[in-house]
Amino acid sequence: MKNLFVKYSVLIFLILTGILSAQIPDSISVSKLYPFRVDSISVIGNEQTEEFIITRELSFNVGDTLSAEVVQFNRERIYSLGLFAHVYVYPVVRNSVNILEIVVEEGWYIYPVPFVTVKEKDFKKLSFGIYLKINNFRGRNEEINAVTAFGYDPAYSLNYYNPNLIGKEDFFLRTGFIYSDVNNKSPSAEILYGEKFSQKFFRTHFLIGKRLSLFHKLYISAAYNYYETPKFIFGINVSGERIDRFPELQLGYEFDSRDLIQFPRNGIFASASYAFKGLGLNSINFNVARIDFREYRKLIGNLYSKWRFTARFTQGNEIPFHDYSILGIDEKVRGYFTRKTEGNHFYFTSVEFFYPIIEELNLDFNFVPIIPEQLLKFRIALYSQLFGDAGTTQYKNQPLSINRFISGYGAGLTLLVLPYNILRIEYAIDNFGNPEWIFDLGVSF
Repeated sequence: MKNLFVKYSVLIFLILTGILSAQIPDSISVSKLYPFRVDSISVIGNEQTEEFIITRELSFNVGDTLSAEVVQFNRERIYSLGLFAHVYVYPVVRNSVNILEIVVEEGWYIYPVPFVTVKEKDFKKLSFGIYLKINNFRGRNEEINAVTAFGYDPAYSLNYYNPNLIGKEDFFLRTGFIYSDVNNKSPSAEILYGEKFSQKFFRTHFLIGKRLSLFHKLYISAAYNYYETPKFIFGINVSGERIDRFPELQLGYEFDSRDLIQFPRNGIFASASYAFKGLGLNSINFNVARIDFREYRKLIGNLYSKWRFTARFTQGNEIPFHDYSILGIDEKVRGYFTRKTEGNHFYFTSVEFFYPIIEELNLDFNFVPIIPEQLLKFRIALYSQLFGDAGTTQYKNQPLSINRFISGYGAGLTLLVLPYNILRIEYAIDNFGNPEWIFDLGVSF
């Protein structure tokens, strides 16, 4: 009986493998034509999206000679726009003219989605509501999104993004606001306050930037921040009253040569920003600096690696607890996924090796009635990964010590369902041998 089970299992595995392999698109491997000199570029299937939104992502020009690897990189760059369910790139020769055909299948661009989120991995901290996203507004990759959230950390937000503010001059704009009754995240503030508490938080921002070239961006932003605490305790608020009101000015730079932004396998991402907060108004004057570096590369065969280092620094005589650098919120050491540690600065690093179980599978469920076909097209992938994380926080005038770092390592699976979301299931062990399961949305980095 056992041998029969094994035989049937192997048979089912081989059948499924055959099905999956048959459906993996062969959009790049018309390799007999490579190297391929591009005489012309043709974009097909962009019913709503303006053509220059696609061609501005290309790393080559007409007249260049391309390898299959370069074409694959550019295909992933087009996918990274988040506008298309499927992207195919074909080198074609017609009447002795070398044409690179880019065939896209547009996704659905309006998403009113109800959601339920477990905050801080605590099922007593449920947030629920409606997320509305209007993507590719006017066919120029503009985005409008609005959130109404109830439960834990109730919030209302509205944001707008325009990657091409003035014609095709590569100026971009982000603006929006958020209002929230947010629960305190600082362990030190809770001890000082004597109990758990929340703050009314309002922020509005305006950012304008310039894409200097395909990979380089500069930006400047201005913001207004409002933090209201039920009672005044110095340190939780630093303006001398229970409400901190202050402006913010930030400068930033980004370098991004990643292939598929949603799940990179090749390239580098680097960013640096410096924010001036308060500017001396209402007795508030402190600064926040942030750096982030990530590298992705193929090692051997289908084995990939990625590593990251990021740090956040605060400077000033009085830093409010709501702006302390906290590990365990945005940056989490797996193995200590729900633990918060804080200081004036934090340092975080991660390394990961990942291997495809299913590298790419394009699915179309066009036979389902009523539902628009754009909502029934997916790019699926499944990866296994091994990872290690480490991080620490540091108060000012405190020496940085390797002994203060917490660390964790483990293994997991990542499921991509593009253009929608990414699900991770991971098993992590901290540096004392304690295990934890992690169920999370989004890529690790």
